Amino acid sequence: MTTLITNIGELTTNVGNDGDLCGTVKDAAVLIEDGRIAWTGAAGDAPAADETVDAGGKAVIPGFVDSHSHLVFGGDRAAEFEARMAGQKYAAGGIRSTVAATRGASDEELRARLHGFLDEMLAQGTTTVEIKSGYGLSVVDEERLVRLAAEVTPEVTFLGAHVVPAEYADRPDDYVDLVTGPMLDACAPHSRWIDVFCETGAFTVPQSRRVLEAGIARGLAPRVHASQLGPGEGVQLAVELGAASIDHGTYLTDGDITALAASDTVLTLLPGVEFSTRQPYPDARRLIDAGVTVALACDTNPGSSFTSSMPFCIAIAVRDMGMTPAEAVWAATAGGARALRRDDVGVIAPGARADLVLLDAPTRIHLAYRPGVPLVRAVWKDGVAVV
Repeated sequence: MTTLITNIGELTTNVGNDGDLCGTVKDAAVLIEDGRIAWTGAAGDAPAADETVDAGGKAVIPGFVDSHSHLVFGGDRAAEFEARMAGQKYAAGGIRSTVAATRGASDEELRARLHGFLDEMLAQGTTTVEIKSGYGLSVVDEERLVRLAAEVTPEVTFLGAHVVPAEYADRPDDYVDLVTGPMLDACAPHSRWIDVFCETGAFTVPQSRRVLEAGIARGLAPRVHASQLGPGEGVQLAVELGAASIDHGTYLTDGDITALAASDTVLTLLPGVEFSTRQPYPDARRLIDAGVTVALACDTNPGSSFTSSMPFCIAIAVRDMGMTPAEAVWAATAGGARALRRDDVGVIAPGARADLVLLDAPTRIHLAYRPGVPLVRAVWKDGVAVV
């Protein structure tokens, strides 16, 4: 079965050419076969297909690749958000309240909520998502979080080192022993990635190194939360260990930026966090101009960024972080794919997965130009129309 999407006014392929980051094709068409992209090009040159879809002159982009989310949790923290809006400072310790709610929720409750978030994301154009644990912080609860996540995505991250739980408050090194021992043993079979929150109030650099190196020894690839609440050594550690991504990066030194630019580590920016916490937005213009590869993600979580909307994050990145619309769309698609070390998503090119989004707009610019407006008209995932 082949499907031809034709009469595309603006096609974003992310196959760059002649200085065009997004590899834009005007008056384009895309052929889908067996869940993959079989051909792209000018609509007038399109091959025949079993089924034809008329895009009506609208824009088509790759499905969004959200490379940082925390979708398996119980409860919410609306009261904490209200307090922040009244002037209270954000602190990592609020995670413990979500841990309590998550431990008290059944697998069925967590699974139902997870699927609700995924449906929410899909309706907004997200076709690939990474999911972290980190709200169980016990062997049994972390194992069930990664197990539930693995039911819906191959991009599962074990984040037992999110914060030190209350029962280990006075024994953080003992908790690291648990994370790198029995907890890792239970979670590694369901996970692709290992992550740690290397930050004041969470884990020190030596503790973070222990966690990451233990995960690497078990075959998990490293990612790092760092420099969210203040400058630190987390970025340098991530680069040293070859992490696929360092996420947040709100407070970066010149040395951090130089190290990132010279590495394969992607810096994943999370605009929803700064929106929700009222911290300063990172200067994406400075990062891109320095040669850092940047991704955008939602960081969907109940404490610091309870949004699942990639278009919303794109709009913030353009309005407040110095990115052009093209750079922001690239970062939310191809950039996210690089942060997951994937070459089969985030692009519209022969051989890639047929994950596409049809916008109710003539160009991708409208994602930033019309913030808050539901512009996603249709979504294909693995070649199947799902929205």
